[in-house]
Amino acid sequence: MRGEVLRLCFPMRLCLSLPFAAAPYRALSGWQAASGQAARKITENARKSLASLKREHPRLEPTLAIIQAHNAPLVQEMNKNFAEEVGLRVINVCLPEDSSKDEIVNEILRLNEDPNVQGLALDLPESLCSSKILNAVKPEKDVDGLSDINLGRLVRGEDSDYFVSPTAGAVMELLEDLDGKTVLLVGIDGALGSSLQCLLQRRGAITASCLWKSPGLQSKLHHADVVVAGSPKPDSVPKSWLKPGTTIINCSPDLLSEKHSYDQKNSNTTENAVCSLAVAMRMQNMVKNTERWIQSQQLRKWDLHCLKLQPLSPVPSDIEISRAQSPKAVDVLAKEIGLLTDEIEIYGQTKAKVRLSLLERLKDQPDGKYVLVAGITPTPLGEGKSTVTIGLVQALTAHLNINSFACLRQPSQGPTFGVKGGAAGGGYAQVIPMEEFNLHLTGDIHAITAANNLLAAAIDARILHESTQSDKALYNRLVPVVKGVRGFSSIQLARLRRLGINKTDPETLTEEEISRFVRLDIDPSTITWQRVVDTNDRFLRKITVGQANTEKGFVRQAQFDIAVASEIMAILALTTSLKDMKERLGKIVVANDKKGEPVTAEDLGVTGALAVLMKDAIKPTLMQTLEGTPVFVHAGPFANIAHGNSSILADKIALKLVGEKGFVVTEAGFGADIGMEKFFNIKCRASGLVPSVVVLVATVRALKMHGGGPSVSAGAPLKKEYTEENLQLVADGCCNLQKQIQITQLFGVPVVVALNVFKTDSPAEVDLVCEIAKQSGAFDAVPCSHWSDGGRGAVKLAQAVEKAANQKSSFKYLYSLELPIAEKIKVIAQKVYGAKDIELSPAAQSQIDRYTRQGFGKLPICMAKTHLSLSHQPERKGVPTGFILPISDVRASIGAGFIYPLVGTKSDEKLQVHTEYFRAKCEK
Repeated sequence: MRGEVLRLCFPMRLCLSLPFAAAPYRALSGWQAASGQAARKITENARKSLASLKREHPRLEPTLAIIQAHNAPLVQEMNKNFAEEVGLRVINVCLPEDSSKDEIVNEILRLNEDPNVQGLALDLPESLCSSKILNAVKPEKDVDGLSDINLGRLVRGEDSDYFVSPTAGAVMELLEDLDGKTVLLVGIDGALGSSLQCLLQRRGAITASCLWKSPGLQSKLHHADVVVAGSPKPDSVPKSWLKPGTTIINCSPDLLSEKHSYDQKNSNTTENAVCSLAVAMRMQNMVKNTERWIQSQQLRKWDLHCLKLQPLSPVPSDIEISRAQSPKAVDVLAKEIGLLTDEIEIYGQTKAKVRLSLLERLKDQPDGKYVLVAGITPTPLGEGKSTVTIGLVQALTAHLNINSFACLRQPSQGPTFGVKGGAAGGGYAQVIPMEEFNLHLTGDIHAITAANNLLAAAIDARILHESTQSDKALYNRLVPVVKGVRGFSSIQLARLRRLGINKTDPETLTEEEISRFVRLDIDPSTITWQRVVDTNDRFLRKITVGQANTEKGFVRQAQFDIAVASEIMAILALTTSLKDMKERLGKIVVANDKKGEPVTAEDLGVTGALAVLMKDAIKPTLMQTLEGTPVFVHAGPFANIAHGNSSILADKIALKLVGEKGFVVTEAGFGADIGMEKFFNIKCRASGLVPSVVVLVATVRALKMHGGGPSVSAGAPLKKEYTEENLQLVADGCCNLQKQIQITQLFGVPVVVALNVFKTDSPAEVDLVCEIAKQSGAFDAVPCSHWSDGGRGAVKLAQAVEKAANQKSSFKYLYSLELPIAEKIKVIAQKVYGAKDIELSPAAQSQIDRYTRQGFGKLPICMAKTHLSLSHQPERKGVPTGFILPISDVRASIGAGFIYPLVGTKSDEKLQVHTEYFRAKCEK
C-alpha cells in the first residue's frame, strides 16, 4: 500500500498515528488487531446476509458501480477483493483524470438509470467532490451516504433510512469511551465533517472543528483527547502542541507520501487495517442497500389520494366535466400505485408509458381479480360499457378503498371525428384529460400506421424489383459486398433454413438456390395487406397504385383501411412481450406466391424494422379517472375482424400492481356474443389469464328495442316508447338479456348485470329488469347511476362484483382448437348466436381448405359479423332462432393468431374487410 492513495468517496485515507509513548486508548498493535478483526467480522456478516438474500432470490446479482477519476489499481483491487469475499459484483468506471464535473455528473446519471446497478460510489479527487456531484447520485443508490438527503436523515436520526459514510464509520469503530472526551476535527468539512460531528456527539463526545491555519490551533490541539485530521499536518505545527496520550486518526490522502515530525513507526500496517475496515463497511452498506432494493421491487401498498368529485345537476357536457377537474401529475399517480421512477416514461403532465420491466420485478406477485365488462346486443347509440368500466373502478378505489385498475382501448380518430365521438366514458365516469385520451395519446396508432404502410410499401417494391431484375442483380442488392465481404443477415439465414438451404456462406449458393432465395414470386391478385390511415376518408376505399412512370407499368388496385383495423393493432393487443411481438410480426401473411404458398413479413425481411417502429407502442399508457384512480389505455382493435379488447400486457401489468385483493376491470367491444366470446376464446388463450367475473351492461332503452320497440338511429330523437314507462316492452326485450347471460354461463364465469340507468327509466322498469336478470341466473343485478354521480353511483355494483369474485369459477373455453375450422365456426354459430346451422360459400370453403393445408387450421376463430343482432341480419332483434348463418369468405390474421370468417353475403357491404365499426357508427 506504500505510496498509494485510498479515497472513500471523499479523497481520504484513514490511518492511525500514535505520536507519543504515553498511554493512548490502546496500544498500536491493539488498534491493528481490533480494526482487522472488525473488518473481518463486518465482511463475514455481510457475506452471510447476502447469501441469505440470494437463497431467497436465486437470480439476484447485486452490483456496485464505483466511479474513479484517477489511476489507483491497488484501490480497485481492495474493492474487488472485499466484494468477491462478500459475494458482490463491482464495476469500476475509470474516467480520465482531467474529467470535468459535467462529465462525471453525466456518468452518474447514466448509472442512476441503470436497473442492473443497485449501488453507486465515488472515488474522486477532492477538487471534484462538489455538492453538485455528490447530490447527483440517487439517494437510493448512495451507499457511501454523502448526498444531502442521506445526511439529512442521519442528522434527524431516521435510523433505518440512512447510511453512515464508510470513512466516518471506520473512525467511530476505532474509538471507544468517548463520553465527555473532546474530539477535534482538523481540515474536515463537507459531508464527512457533518457525519462525524453528528456521530461523535451521539456518543457523548464534545466536538470542535478548525483548519490547520486557524487562530488558536495550539490551544485546541492541547485540549483535544482525539484529533481527526482530514489533511496533512504542516511542518509548522510542532508535536509539542499535542498533549501526551492524544489519539490521532488521519484521513489525509497524502499521509504516506510525506515525512512527519511525529513517530510513523508501523503506521503503514495500521493504516492498511483501517483502510480495510472502511472498505468492509462500504460493502456492508451495499448489502444493506441490496435489501432495500429487494424491498423496493416488491409490491408496495398503494398510497392513492383520490380526487374529490362534486357532481352537478343537470349534468354538464363531457368536455365541461373533464376540464373542470384538475388531474394529478402522472408521476405522482405512478408513485402512489407503486411504480418505480425508472419504470415510467412521462409524456407531458398527465400521460406516461409504463415499461415492461415491471413484469419481471413483480413476477412473483399474485395477480388480482380479473373482471370483464360486456353488454347485451346494443342499439346504435351504445349502452355505456366504457362508462360502466370507469364508474366501477372509481367506486372500488375511491369509495371502497380497494385497489383497482381500468384497462381500456385507445379510440380511433374515425369514430372520434364521427357521430359516435370519443371513448373516454361519459358524465362523471371518464378518463381525463378527455382531449388527451381521444386525440393521439402517446402516438401508438401512428406507430401502427407507419409499420403497416412500411410493410405495404415493401410488398410493392419487391414485386417491382423481381419483375425488372435478374437473379444476380437481386442477389447483389439483397446480399451486398460490404468492405470486400458478403454476409447473410440473421433474417436471411432464417429464410434459407425455411427453404431447406443449410448454407451460411453467400459464395457457395448455386444458381438455383440463389433464384429460390431472391424470388418471392408474389401473386398480386392475392395481396391482402392494405395501406391504412386513421381517418374516415371514403375516397381512399378503392385506389390505383403504381401510376408513376418510375413504377414501369406495375399498376394494381388497392385500398386504404382504417388504421386500427390493421393486423398490427391486433398483434399489439395480443402480444405478451417484445420478443413475442417480433415473432408475430414476422408471421403476418401478406399474400400468396404463384404456387399458392403464403408469403410473410419475415420473407420480405422487414420484421426487425416493424418491431423497431413498435418498440414504444408496446408499452401501456397510464392515465387516470375523474376521481384520480389509475387507468391503462393500450391498443384499440375493433371487435368484428379483430377481437375488440385492450392489450394483454396492460392487463398483466395491472393485475400485478393491484395486488391479490385488487381488481382489474377491462371492456370487450360490442355485445357479449361478439366481444366477450372473443375475449374468452382468443385473448384468454393467448394470455393464460382466467377471468373472475363478467359484468353484463344493459339499458332499459336497448331492452325495449329488443322487445319490439321502434328502430333507434344515431342522431335521431328517441320515440316516446323509449321515454315513457312501458313494462311490457321491457319484459319482452329481456329475452336478449337472458340469452347473453346464458352465453356467459357457457364459459363458467359468474355474471353480474349492471343496469345503466337513464333519467327516463321508471323505478318499476328498473326493478323488473333486475328481477328478471337474477331469475335468469345472474349472480346479482344492480342499477347504476355513475354517469350522473361518479363512483358513488356504482358502489352497489362494486360490492356485488367483489362478492361474485369470491365465488368458485369453473372457466372453460367454448371449443377445442383441434376441431376443424368449419366445426369451430359452427360451434360459435349454434351455441352463441343460436343459429340452426352454417352455410359456407364456395370461396369460404376454398379458403378453409387452403388455410388447413398451410397449417393454420388450429387457430381460434374471430367472427366478423354485425353487432346489432345475434344473427347476421341487423334488423332482427331480440333472440332470433332457426336461421342459417351464411359465411361469405374466410380470411386469416396469422400474426395475430386467428381465422376470421366474414358472416353474411357478398352483397352485404358492411361485411367487407375495410368496412369497420367507424362506418356503421360514424357515417349514419
